Amino acid sequence: MTRIINSLADVSEMYDAVFCDLWGCVHNGLEAFDEAVEALRAFKAQGGTVLLLTNAPRPRVSVATQLDHIGIPRDCWDVIATSGDSARAAMLNGAVGAKVWHIGETHDGSFFAPMELMDNAIEITRVPLDEAEGIVCTGPFDPKADPIEMRPQFLLAKTRGLKLLCANPDIIVDRGESREWCAGALAQLYTEMGGESLYFGKPHPPIYDLARRRLEQIGKGTSDDRILAIGDGIATDVPGGIGENIDTLFITGGLARVETGTDHQPDPAKLARFLTEAQLEPTYSIGMLR
Repeated sequence: MTRIINSLADVSEMYDAVFCDLWGCVHNGLEAFDEAVEALRAFKAQGGTVLLLTNAPRPRVSVATQLDHIGIPRDCWDVIATSGDSARAAMLNGAVGAKVWHIGETHDGSFFAPMELMDNAIEITRVPLDEAEGIVCTGPFDPKADPIEMRPQFLLAKTRGLKLLCANPDIIVDRGESREWCAGALAQLYTEMGGESLYFGKPHPPIYDLARRRLEQIGKGTSDDRILAIGDGIATDVPGGIGENIDTLFITGGLARVETGTDHQPDPAKLARFLTEAQLEPTYSIGMLR
């Protein structure tokens, strides 16, 4: 059964590194969570390494810039691994062809930028759906629109046998008090319609492989039993950590705050029911990262 803890400090001495989710754990898309920032600073102060592990469909440099704007100081983290980088590498290796139909917002253009230290990358051209060899989805065209509106285009894509590369497996996210759809909702719909979707972010292995490489690149490689995965996604962060044999800290006050009855801390009975229904057992649980 999951252990409800009061702070990261309760268990931090057991770990050399944390793989920490961003949205819902360290910020809400608009502002930083001060207690989370201080918790990560304290972990670093005792010698720990903080890797920010995010399903953001953008390069890590772009995510770092976004964090600066939100007000998350660079002294509370060491390195970033993004779903975007993992998916970009696959795209540039030809996972869905050279001519792709891009589903996403205008600001996701950085996804198609060249990657450093990558040999033999193919040249990607964005084209209309009827000319595409594959689909790249960084998110909905409109995050507030019901994904079901994409059925006509997806029917055509499925008929043509196109694969969909999903740059962000998240289904939903809360921006402040507003809930928005993510790329994972579109990939889920495409799969349900009989299409083939390829995933590279949490909970799938490629992003964890990238995270371990990032630790090694900065000289902080460690064994899996010394890593703690932190996140609020019961469909992404928790199963991802469990699947990688990494201890997990479930942030109940994020996406599941209503279901877990979370105020300062989760309601134990509601949390137990929620986890039983999800058929998952994170190592620890806490209301918010602190």
